[in-house]
Amino acid sequence: MAKAKKPAAKKRINSRAKGCVGEREFAHLLAEHKLEARRGQQHAGGVDSPDVVCADLTNIHFEVKRVEAGNLYKWLDQAVRDAKHKKPIVAHRKNGKPWVAIVPMDFMLELLVLREGSLI
Repeated sequence: MAKAKKPAAKKRINSRAKGCVGEREFAHLLAEHKLEARRGQQHAGGVDSPDVVCADLTNIHFEVKRVEAGNLYKWLDQAVRDAKHKKPIVAHRKNGKPWVAIVPMDFMLELLVLREGSLI
């Protein structure tokens, strides 16, 4: 009697590599919306270097998380700490899900007020 074959094991992706892929993917998303963007310079910059730099949104600090699970408050704390004088945005995506933005509520309210003001 022949032995049953084991299903092929899923290949584990290095978390750092997945992060780099996620950063490129998010930069591409911004570019699709006509915003000039590229991966940040973590290797050349300091620990507070943004994950994605957007030349058209110079007042924004992007922290990109491409993970299945995590603590959004820790992510936001990191973005706020690293943003210094800029506005922090955490861009997050799980496998098979769309990108979402995690922002402090005061910044979200500023954006909504600006948006409503532009519609008048």
